[in-house]
Amino acid sequence: MSEMFKKIKYFFLALKEKDLQEKLKKTTKKSFTNKTSKKVIGGAADLILNSETLKLVDEVKENVSSIVKKTNCNPDELLAYVKAAKTPVYKIANADKILNLIKEEEGLIYEKRGIEAFYLSMVTGRGISFKTPAMFVLRDGVIDKFYMLHNFYRWYSLKSGLPGFEPDVQQNFKTFLFDNSDDAMKRFSMEEIISLKEAIARDQEATAFVLEYTKQVDGSKKVIDKIKNDGGANI
Repeated sequence: MSEMFKKIKYFFLALKEKDLQEKLKKTTKKSFTNKTSKKVIGGAADLILNSETLKLVDEVKENVSSIVKKTNCNPDELLAYVKAAKTPVYKIANADKILNLIKEEEGLIYEKRGIEAFYLSMVTGRGISFKTPAMFVLRDGVIDKFYMLHNFYRWYSLKSGLPGFEPDVQQNFKTFLFDNSDDAMKRFSMEEIISLKEAIARDQEATAFVLEYTKQVDGSKKVIDKIKNDGGANI
């Protein structure tokens, strides 16, 4: 889990919010709408009409909090909840090494298309397919509860209909994590940048929830010390 939070730490350091916003202001298109919000780009200020998104974010946090309380954040019980919602769960040997070939990590894998979907279909035994649904892929064994919680929170956000989880958006998000240089950002359209910001928000929400929960169970001082020492909770 420490590796995951190191990546999140570097991601936060690499995040260039002003660069994203400046690129938006240079576009000729002045508005963009996704399924839960609308953004209007103005000369003096930007208006985000996203009350539905904010409402869903609050509902996700409240509902996941309730589930975590009922299950005591038991990874197996959280996975049982996932399975009950008809999301496939696969436990396979050397899952980390297998997923590394498509630059994915164990846990929640979002909907895939094309060659990555074909690869996932084959290694999970789904047969031949160039499209796969969101799924969990894990090694068989003990699952760290905090690692599971981060994945579960993102999964619940996805199932709740929050934006930022569309296949093309997640592909851009992965690209952004590996390369957020100016040249790379220039290749994104206005719609792609706004959608990217949604994907970033979803990941930040999950991380914030896990850190808050960690404070509750480990003690706030201990977690703060961890953040100071290695940039994130070593969980």
